[in-house]
Amino acid sequence: MDKTDRTSSVGLVKTKFFTFATPPAGFRLRCGKKLGPITVAYETYGELNPDKSNTILVCHALTGDAHAAGRHSAKDRKSGWWDDMIGPGKAFDTNRYFVVCSNILGGCRGTTGPISRNPATGKPFGVRFPMITISDMVRVQKALLDDLGIRTLAAVTGGSMGGMQVLEWMAAYPEMVRSSIVIASTSRLSPQAIAFDAVGRNAIISDHQWRGGDYYGRSVPEKGLSIARMIGHITYLSQESMLRKFGRRLQDKNRFSYDLSAEFQVESYLHHQGTMFVERFDANSYLYVTRAMDYFDLAADYGGLDKAFKRLKGPNLVLSFTSDWLFTPAQSREIVDSLIRVGKTAAYCNIESTYGHDAFLLEFRQITRMIKNFLQSVV
Repeated sequence: MDKTDRTSSVGLVKTKFFTFATPPAGFRLRCGKKLGPITVAYETYGELNPDKSNTILVCHALTGDAHAAGRHSAKDRKSGWWDDMIGPGKAFDTNRYFVVCSNILGGCRGTTGPISRNPATGKPFGVRFPMITISDMVRVQKALLDDLGIRTLAAVTGGSMGGMQVLEWMAAYPEMVRSSIVIASTSRLSPQAIAFDAVGRNAIISDHQWRGGDYYGRSVPEKGLSIARMIGHITYLSQESMLRKFGRRLQDKNRFSYDLSAEFQVESYLHHQGTMFVERFDANSYLYVTRAMDYFDLAADYGGLDKAFKRLKGPNLVLSFTSDWLFTPAQSREIVDSLIRVGKTAAYCNIESTYGHDAFLLEFRQITRMIKNFLQSVV
């Protein structure tokens, strides 16, 4: 059997929880405010070896969560979001590695975020939740690993916003990171990407059911969040993939209706994506996490990319995709060029793909080959 076969699974898994930063100590955020207690939802796959040196930390993207692989029950229709990559014989081989994935700070899938109860009021934080950054997310991950007794990472990896977290790990904790794998990511968002985030946030805030962020227990801002997801989803695709998948085909009809209904297949697809997203994600979390992405600028935070990477000791793998216009290959090459300038080992591949930014979730066979070869040579 092909060791990258989708049927090779970690099986049934359980989400675990870790709570720290109990007041009055709390957790000092980059914005200057304190937050606590903080609960972190996380999952682990594989076994930790005796000297705790075989851990791979997986960082998820914008709307991901801790459930990266396996299923929570036999009745689950879907496996974890990166199930193609994590499991026995897969890219992150759980026969060899202990894989950890946690939901980010500010998320809505078990980790403390705007939907969580504010200890001061007994009600959900809403927009009273303090502003967070990618750096804060990584420091929370570090606290989790400390609690697990893990002092070194065989590798840290992630795609898109997950790649931003990887870059922060590389700069903030180089003594822990033995190798890194950055996929379809960037050291800072382009103005265009920030603009798309802004439009998505405005869609949510403009929904009359947002109610200044205090919609919990009442009708949620479905329309605004759905539109935000539709806008974001467009940026994850490529023109070629949309042309192949939809073209200009109509949905369930042969001729125009000459009205404002959703007539094209691509319209129906986006509406479906928006509707499904509302069922699993919190609107306020979307506001906070996209803003955290906007703030991220590794060069500005560390006095330049070269300085950010100067203390790294281990090798690094950077992957991009030819049709990704959200986090472009040029942005990945900028990271690689900086690593090489400061004398670090850096492997790079710009993978041919028509899937756009979503390729990091879909091109699992090509990614698996790259990652397996990389890990076998360095870990």
